[in-house]
Amino acid sequence: MKAKKSFGQHFLNSEIITEDIANGLQLTDLYGHVLEVGPGKGMLTKYLLQKEYDLKVVEADRDMVSFLEKNFPQLEDKIISGDFLKSNLSEVFDGQQFGLIGNFPYNISSQIMFKMLDFKELIPEMVGMFQKEVAERIVAKPGSKVYGVISVLIQAFYDGKYLFTVDRMNFDPPPKVQSGVIQMTRKENLDLGCDYKMFRRVVKQAFGQRRKMLRNTMKLFFKENEKAGTELFQNKLFTLRPEKLSVEDFVKLTLMIQEALGEE
Repeated sequence: MKAKKSFGQHFLNSEIITEDIANGLQLTDLYGHVLEVGPGKGMLTKYLLQKEYDLKVVEADRDMVSFLEKNFPQLEDKIISGDFLKSNLSEVFDGQQFGLIGNFPYNISSQIMFKMLDFKELIPEMVGMFQKEVAERIVAKPGSKVYGVISVLIQAFYDGKYLFTVDRMNFDPPPKVQSGVIQMTRKENLDLGCDYKMFRRVVKQAFGQRRKMLRNTMKLFFKENEKAGTELFQNKLFTLRPEKLSVEDFVKLTLMIQEALGEE
């Protein structure tokens, strides 16, 4: 079974690293179900099967599905053949909570994170391997050069931890980049305190021109009411660049803009 570029496949060949990833899930006693994304030839799957929780896997490559069916009879009726990004995750475990894990295909790794956000009520924890730069970006803190849109949107609901780096030579075929494994743990309070759609718009607009101060990038919201914007931009928060703002700051920013616009 050779890796397919179209699926972004790179097969991990280190038993030690794979076992460490499998052991990354720490809260399984709270939810009892785990979904693995992109199991491929089952390198990670075999370690997950040793655990006591209910495991299901989702695989888009039909050849890999056939391989898993043949080599892992324990997965009978546990393999979801299809695209994770198109899956209704509320149906996988009948609406029950589950952990998310995988050596994620690099070409859709960011999309996997946003999919997790869409179903955050069901996913208390995630452990995944990404391209190192993407992993670092997701868990980056304010002030970091790689802190950006995905950092803020994910960390609005999850606390992140960078676990370890995986050298490219631990894969077959070796990718052109290093990899990083992260753990995300859902926050107890999922109420942001502001409208999420507006929050997301503000964050994306802010980082669209990350070198500019917020009073310049936020002007877009006040095209029809420049006076309200001019008054609002006197606030010190608008003299900062977006990478300086925490999630809480972005919530404040969103509420201030909504109030200035006369929105609830």
